[in-house]
Amino acid sequence: MTEHSETPRLDAELLMAKALAVPRETLLLGRLDDLVPDGFEALLARRLGGEPMAYILGSRAFWTIELAVTPAVLIPRPDSETLIEAAVGHFRGATGPARILDLGTGSGALLLAALSEWPQACGIGVDRSTDALAVARVNAARLGMAERATFMRGDWAEALAAQFDLILCNPPYVEEGATLSAEVMREPHAALFAGADGLDAYRVLAPQVTRLLAPQVTRLLAPHGIACVEVGSTQAPSAGALFAAQGLAVDVKRDLSGHDRCLVLRLR
Repeated sequence: MTEHSETPRLDAELLMAKALAVPRETLLLGRLDDLVPDGFEALLARRLGGEPMAYILGSRAFWTIELAVTPAVLIPRPDSETLIEAAVGHFRGATGPARILDLGTGSGALLLAALSEWPQACGIGVDRSTDALAVARVNAARLGMAERATFMRGDWAEALAAQFDLILCNPPYVEEGATLSAEVMREPHAALFAGADGLDAYRVLAPQVTRLLAPQVTRLLAPHGIACVEVGSTQAPSAGALFAAQGLAVDVKRDLSGHDRCLVLRLR
């Protein structure tokens, strides 16, 4: 495994299972004595070269779903599940969201996880990358959600003229020049970096969430709805201030590691 891998044994087991075309559980329960398949060395070489496991395996679990991932998309991480947890908490005991928007959708992780929670809902995922949108459409089809999930190329919410009960967004928020691991640097830089202070995406998003939709006197975010926006672990005060300046009420949710991770935004 790579010298930086924190789970070398697990990585090796998953690579062997992929080479054998069986689930890891099957490998552990009865295939450990199999001959090493021809494809294993090539997979191992990719991992030793620093390629992320998710790209080698071609998939990543997120929330309750399994997603296809390629180097065209950011690898979904457990920290981002904090946004779904916040949304579930907000709508618990009430009618769930009917219309969901995922800005910077990438693999479609947030939108498709939300649609898995609320089967009556439909949603739109927006991304600048046509390659990322292709991955998201594959995931929607695999999960049987193609009729409920629409994906479109765009610059955040700029071209949208509809109202949404739930807005989800995991924007880039890493400062330019920040030191990241070699593995993370294999992921799309446009999904990682956001200017000198990492706040450029929030500066664009903040006014869009409260934007009036002409000709209706309504806003992108429905009156009873929320927007859940991911932030870096130290960015909640600075990013939150940008949204508060637009008249939004701002709450902060922490991830499982206890770090600030999600801004929960409401219209006042």
